[in-house]
Amino acid sequence: GAKFVHTVYRFARYVMIEDLKKLSVGNCIPFAEAVTLTPENRYIVKARRRVGYNKLLQILQKQDIIIQEYGKRAQ
Repeated sequence: GAKFVHTVYRFARYVMIEDLKKLSVGNCIPFAEAVTLTPENRYIVKARRRVGYNKLLQILQKQDIIIQEYGKRAQ
């Protein structure tokens, strides 16, 4: 449901931030800091969250459809 998708989204965001931090050490690449900052405008925060949430939901739905098709073909 919605809680599971939100949990997966939060975990994916955490993994992405940690990966960016690891990759940007010593490279003078500021994206890790930019990702962790929260904008002052709450509307932008909600819009970014909605876009990320919808994108993750689309990816999960596509994967589910592909898995179902493979299951049908395997039978």
